[in-house]
Parts: sequence; structure tokens; C-alpha cells
Amino acid sequence: MAVIFKDLHTETGLKSLDDHLSGKSYISGDELTKDDIKVYSAVLERPGDSFSNASKWYESVSQQLAASFPGQAVGVRFSSQGSAASAPAEEKKEAPAADDDDDLDLFGDETEEEKQAAEAREAAAKKASAGKKKESGKSSILLDVKPWDDETDMKKLEESVRSVQMEGLTWGASKLVAVGYGIKKLTIMMTIVDDLVSVDNLIEDYLTVEPANEYIQSCDIVAFNKI
Repeated sequence: MAVIFKDLHTETGLKSLDDHLSGKSYISGDELTKDDIKVYSAVLERPGDSFSNASKWYESVSQQLAASFPGQAVGVRFSSQGSAASAPAEEKKEAPAADDDDDLDLFGDETEEEKQAAEAREAAAKKASAGKKKESGKSSILLDVKPWDDETDMKKLEESVRSVQMEGLTWGASKLVAVGYGIKKLTIMMTIVDDLVSVDNLIEDYLTVEPANEYIQSCDIVAFNKI
């Protein structure tokens, strides 16, 4: 069963996370799991010292990701206005949100239609690669896509993201996550074949240039895992 935390941009949500982590190193115990990455992606910044358990956990997950993928960008922002920055720009202070979009259960419950679509994409990719040299390893990436403002059409933003198609790239499940003042970001999973797709080039050459930059302000690589 997926671990669910609500309102992780509020003190109440962080208190729930902090209490859960009492006596634990990670969400599910003593080892880093996908649950940690899911929760990590929803916590907008390192919790304060008043949430000591959550703060230590956040720092530990950050170090684990950095150590696991040396040279890879973890939490690096790419903006449609220029080159990559060394760290995400500071978010606006979040206003309390009272809708269900703040429930954290990222990608835990795919619909039957989504599963069938994913299987169809995988089958098409295998057919296309038949007879070719054996593919290299694959990576799973969790990407945050930020709009320009609260008036940005998020449906068109997601359509713009998914319209980018290339060999070795498979888009996965997605979710809109509130970041404050009526603004939501698109959190989306993708799988790439390492020898065929460069995430940096994908973002810089496709997602933050015309026509996509009509909707997309910036992209953050939240997590990068070999699979």
C-alpha cells in the first residue's frame, strides 16, 4: 500500500511526515525506496530544524541521489529563458490549498487505460528496435514542469510535453501539484534509453524552446534513477 501524506507544503503536513519518520531512516524503514523519492518530490524544500526527523531524512535522500548518480543533475532547473541554473529558484511562499490535489499518492494508482497505453507504447518500442543493436541501460526520471503563471492552460502544457516523441523516450504517469497562489506544476515520469536520449538536450532543445515555451517556464529534474 502506498504511503500517503497530505499538504506537505504546510506545517501540518510536515509534522505528519516528521512523526512518521521518528525512529526511521526512511519512509519504509532502513532503506531508500520509491516511496522516499515520491515524497521527496513533493517536499518543496528542506524542512526546518523544528522538523528534525524530516530534515535529516530530506538531507539523506538528497545525498543518496547525488551519490548514486555522480555527474547527473538532481534538482537542477532548466529555464526557457536561458541556460541551466545550479539549483532551483526559490519558490513563492505557498498559500494553503484545500483541494485533493495535495494528497500525495504519485503514480500509485494507474487506471486500466493508462496501463494499456503504457503496454502499447512498450510493445511499439520493442517492435521498432527489433534487429537493431541491443539497447543500453535505461533510466527513470521524475520531472517537474513549471508554467508561467496561474493563467497557463495546464492541459495544453501537458500536451506540449507529451508531444515530444523520439526513439528511446517513453512518457509515463503525471500529476498536477499545487505550489501556491493558484499555480500548479506538472510532475511527470519518463523512461529513457541512455544511449539514445539525453535529458539535458530533451529539456533545452524541446521543452524550453518554441512552441513549448508558450506554456513552459522551466523544468526541474527531481530524481534520476537507473533501472
